[in-house]
Amino acid sequence: MTQIHKSDVKRFRANLRDELDGAALYEELAAAEPNPGRRDVFRQLAQAEREHAELWRSKLHAHGVRAPAAKPSFKTKTLRLLIRRFGPRFVLPALAAAEFADRNKYANQPDSAGLSADEHSHAAVVAAAAQGGHPGGVTGAEIARAESWHRGASGNDLRAAVLGANDGLVSNFCLLMGVAGAGSSSKVILLTGLAGLIAGACSMALGEWLSVTNARELAQTQIAREAEELEHTPEAEQRELALIYQAKGLDKEEAHRVAEQLMRNHDKALDTLTREELGIDPDELGGNPWSAAGTSFGLFALGAIFPAVPFFWSHGLAAIATSVGLSVLGLAVIGVVTSLFNGRTPWFSAARQVVIGCIAAAFTYGVGALLGVSMS
Repeated sequence: MTQIHKSDVKRFRANLRDELDGAALYEELAAAEPNPGRRDVFRQLAQAEREHAELWRSKLHAHGVRAPAAKPSFKTKTLRLLIRRFGPRFVLPALAAAEFADRNKYANQPDSAGLSADEHSHAAVVAAAAQGGHPGGVTGAEIARAESWHRGASGNDLRAAVLGANDGLVSNFCLLMGVAGAGSSSKVILLTGLAGLIAGACSMALGEWLSVTNARELAQTQIAREAEELEHTPEAEQRELALIYQAKGLDKEEAHRVAEQLMRNHDKALDTLTREELGIDPDELGGNPWSAAGTSFGLFALGAIFPAVPFFWSHGLAAIATSVGLSVLGLAVIGVVTSLFNGRTPWFSAARQVVIGCIAAAFTYGVGALLGVSMS
């Protein structure tokens, strides 16, 4: 009997508990699911989780280690109660998000060959079931988009535009008030504002470019891996497709027929697997990084120019007062627009935005005044 490291024992036990919890949840979903097709999908997923659990149990037994008892965790018990009380539709979106977030848990475990691909498949199937369970369900693509902070082609363009402009406005407003508090001349304040605008916009643009570029490269890597799996294990990929379509509401025979038909065309099969399993649109791959960078630069600059504009033609207290007035106006407009997607009233959103922005600017003005006095 070979020796095993304590960290491996801990990992094997954790994996076993995770798989047993997964099996218990899918069995509960199957018991409560009224749709025969999705019920069969949940049973198949439960069986797959039990097979995974047996793998980790056998690894423990092979090293003379006692496997933990099949006792559901608190989270699993709670979810099972919610399933019984409210039905599968109530928990499926949350479960789909959890499965998607947990799909790479075996990616860096060398003794779990094949399980990582299964976890990706399970995440895609549960996302499809969540979508098919009710009109407001969560799709794999939506969950994938929710992971990334970049906004290209994500359906949140309005939110992205508002946040970009808000970043520019607040950061430059605070910067200028800090310099003004230190007693600097209007010329210095203007140069500082322009420098802050350019530096902040460039930083935002670079961050957006890197984000979108990295997302594209990751998507391309995942698609290449999916193409390799399609080439070497077409039967497994066909089963995945069948499960996904079955989760969407097709009966078992029809799902297998559609999957078989798709597999006859390699390109179409890869496109479908990419969209359904990975949640990636191969036509976009996260958007154009240069377009995203340019948009980010422009939005930040648009917000940042508001507090700096008065110093082009005015100076002294009049310029500072006008800068504060324009910044308050900009903050109010941003607050009103945010009310379109935060559920609050326009007046509340505008007032909150103005108060928070002015508090931040007053703080930096005070810090600037203290530093100006101490350095004079």
